[in-house]
Amino acid sequence: METRDHNNPQEGPTSSSGRRAAVEDNHLLIKAVQNGDVDLVQQLLEGGANVNFQEEEGGWTPLHNAVQMSREDIVELLLRHGADPVLRKKNGATPFILAAIAGSVKLLKLFLSKGADVNECDFYGFTAFMEAAVYGKVKALKFLYKRGANVNLRRKTKEDQERLRKGGATALMDAAEKGHVEVLKILLDEMGADVNACDNMGRNALIHALLSSHDRDVEAITHLLLDHGADVNVRGERGKTPLILAVEKKHLGLVRRLLEQEHIEINDTDSDGKTALLLAVELKLKKIAELLCKRGASTDCGDLVMTARRNYDHSLVKFLLSHGAKEDFHPPAEDWKPQSSHWGAALKDLHRIYRPMIGKLKFFIDEKYKIADTSEGGIYLGFYEKQEVAVKTFCEGSPRAQREVSCLQSSRENSHLVTFYGSESHRGHLFVCVTLCEQTLEACLDVHRGEDVENEEDEFARNVLSSIFKAVQELHLSCGYTHQDLQPQNILIDSKKAAHLADFDKSIKWAGDPQEVKRDLEDLGRLVLYVVKKGSISFEELKAQSDEEVVQLSPDEETKDLTHRLFHPGEHVRDCLSDLLGHPFFWTWESRYRTLRNVGNESDIKTRKSESDILRLLQPGPSEHSKSFDKWTTKMSKLRHRQIIFPTTQNQ
Repeated sequence: METRDHNNPQEGPTSSSGRRAAVEDNHLLIKAVQNGDVDLVQQLLEGGANVNFQEEEGGWTPLHNAVQMSREDIVELLLRHGADPVLRKKNGATPFILAAIAGSVKLLKLFLSKGADVNECDFYGFTAFMEAAVYGKVKALKFLYKRGANVNLRRKTKEDQERLRKGGATALMDAAEKGHVEVLKILLDEMGADVNACDNMGRNALIHALLSSHDRDVEAITHLLLDHGADVNVRGERGKTPLILAVEKKHLGLVRRLLEQEHIEINDTDSDGKTALLLAVELKLKKIAELLCKRGASTDCGDLVMTARRNYDHSLVKFLLSHGAKEDFHPPAEDWKPQSSHWGAALKDLHRIYRPMIGKLKFFIDEKYKIADTSEGGIYLGFYEKQEVAVKTFCEGSPRAQREVSCLQSSRENSHLVTFYGSESHRGHLFVCVTLCEQTLEACLDVHRGEDVENEEDEFARNVLSSIFKAVQELHLSCGYTHQDLQPQNILIDSKKAAHLADFDKSIKWAGDPQEVKRDLEDLGRLVLYVVKKGSISFEELKAQSDEEVVQLSPDEETKDLTHRLFHPGEHVRDCLSDLLGHPFFWTWESRYRTLRNVGNESDIKTRKSESDILRLLQPGPSEHSKSFDKWTTKMSKLRHRQIIFPTTQNQ
């Protein structure tokens, strides 16, 4: 909310002594408000003290102080003398928000009548409703709810804080963290608060409750949240689950209650690869360790026996051995080296830590191992049958997942599409495992953008686009699909600089509609310009331009003709790419030179030998298309022609 600037005192007498007196009166006014001295407040206001004076530290005004003390009489007096009812402190808090902290329904009602917005927030995203939850002010909470407060509003904070994943909490999370059982009941039972809303770190109210230092009511709050369906497998900082946090609290009752939940993941780990059982053994929590083992916790999660021996707990050693723990536990080899250089450090860490296997898959849904975000989750690093892979997550039964898997299963080995290794299902999710590449085409071109290729052969662009053309050709002809989402982010570059087509969750099984193929060809035409220009023109810009505008951006005749033919493929749309892979754009400069030399020296042209290769190249039959050299003896760049024939001139 925008407010006027009232940081400067009202103008007083012109003399320096008069100005000092006015400033002193302003400070005296705030002191009088804090002391509740109504007569002195009245006297100072009538004497010219600035009713909207703000202290240097915090930006408190007389009105803010009066609201904090719930002095309704002083609030009304200040307003009558011109106090700004929506003026903000330095943290952005308004008198209305402070009234919620004070729990004064009368003041909340007053400031709403003076222009306050029931969902207004300070600069850290706190609303009056959230503050009422934080401070346990039940009457204020109910009043604000009736006046339209957004129960599930997530805290919007400053950009620098959001980059640190701060903010995003709701009133329910605040009440859970502060231990306000009554507020929690009201929010859940009367106001429909979302028990599984998450903040920007992915924590729900259950995590907030278990992170709280208010242990007195943590068990009651945990029971209440679980009874309302709180997710027991959600993660907090460093990947800690509610079960792991309960173990860290050394709270047997909480551990027992969480283990009663039907879908609890007892063997899940934090980001250090530690399970609840391993932590219990490390913390010398024998009863909790025994309870976890009895409920089926895996003992293959670390060197449990040796840890218990170091703690001199021989009875726990015996118990662990009886439940399958190994005396000679061997962690993963420290000298293991990943194949990927770009993802190497994260892969080495993932290889080192313990993770419960999901079928043949080992991976961890954690920011540390995330490659990219997707519409249904994300793409993460993983190991499928010990092979480094990228793991794309979907909701099980998702149409996008079905299209992705169906299309990948139709591709052949050694293709220009990413390789499909397999998939696993777990807890309502499908995990699709494909080739792990180093970077997207977009990221790769960021590196190549500064390279000067003017009047030089651009092998990178030719090789990458050749691979993309072959990938789309395979998709159309061999797999029988159209991609429908060709863009730089969906083309991946491996460690050998080879390009692979990925992301088939929007692909369509081709049923004969030429427009579906044409859509891919149009995107491919824009990709040609995007690669040739080294990404200096964004793909979004190219998408916004017409086909002809894109063609005119071409830096040479070969690129111009190639893009034109992609935009105008003629009747044989499915065969278009087979034809265009022979286009002069893809010829090396050496092969162009040889062809020009042959044209100049070939006697078969003069004698018109019908079986001559060079004659067929220059005079294609009616069924042949643009891959022929027809017309290219005149259309080829003269500068490049000269450089091919006289390559040493560049160095002269």
